[in-house]
Amino acid sequence: MPEILNGLSSWFEINMGLSADTQLKILWTLAVLSILFLTHYVICFLFSVRVKDAARRCTLRKTMTMALSTAGLVFFLRIWIAGRHGLAAYLGILSAGLAIAMQDPLKNIAGWLFIASRKPFDVGDRIQIGDHKGDVIDRRIFQFSLIEIGNWVCADQSTGRIIHVPNGMVFSQAIANYNQGFNFIWNEIGVLVTFESDWKKAKEILMKIAEAHTAVQSAHAEAQVRAAARKFLIFFQHLTPIVWTNVEDCGVKLTMRYLCEPRKRRSSQAAIWEAVLEAFSRESGIDFAYPTIRRYDDRAEGKVQQARAER
Repeated sequence: MPEILNGLSSWFEINMGLSADTQLKILWTLAVLSILFLTHYVICFLFSVRVKDAARRCTLRKTMTMALSTAGLVFFLRIWIAGRHGLAAYLGILSAGLAIAMQDPLKNIAGWLFIASRKPFDVGDRIQIGDHKGDVIDRRIFQFSLIEIGNWVCADQSTGRIIHVPNGMVFSQAIANYNQGFNFIWNEIGVLVTFESDWKKAKEILMKIAEAHTAVQSAHAEAQVRAAARKFLIFFQHLTPIVWTNVEDCGVKLTMRYLCEPRKRRSSQAAIWEAVLEAFSRESGIDFAYPTIRRYDDRAEGKVQQARAER
């Protein structure tokens, strides 16, 4: 038997240029591959027999496959790379492989360090990152969690869903913070009145309503807003409500612009609309405008007779 093996080894070395050391490494590689495949088959069989939940079985299979792949990589590197220089090369290749395989987790850890040091948001803040909006309810090393707002629900109200956002998104997506420093947001409500309405009086009514519902109603609150504006180099000429005038196809549009708290945008908007409806109902000279279609009858309006007279 030894003579046969020596003969095969000599044949491979002469005809294929494989040294005895290389042949031994190939045999060890094949042996490791066989053990890994056999182990994978046996464990998968045990999972299919003992684990009834399909989702858990799938997760265990993926975990086992990753563990066996990592073990196989370590064995193969140990077989083919030996010695002090080989160990250094092995560690270098292993580090590069881990860096590539762990790219997303490492990015999330870096994002967590960025969030902890720079504090673009904190727990309790209302933020938007990419397409996701919500209130931050948890921060962890790999992800942070939001209670979602908006989406199919109007006016920044909660949907009830929790969104888990990877920390790495802070490097690729813009972050909008509703609360940091400047604890108010500007909201606008457009009211459309007819061209025949007394739009000046309507504007006065809307101004009074906006002043009654603005979040900045005291000198102390205004001082807080201005201090936050100086901290972030934000300058507003007007912190008090204002009503802008514009003309559209259907009538005169009066837009109320006022400051409100982020979580009270819908409630303040509802209160303002109720006040507007009550105030306009008491004014006979102010009517809401809306898209209309007008029908012209030349005979009823006398345009046909007028045209004939001109001839």
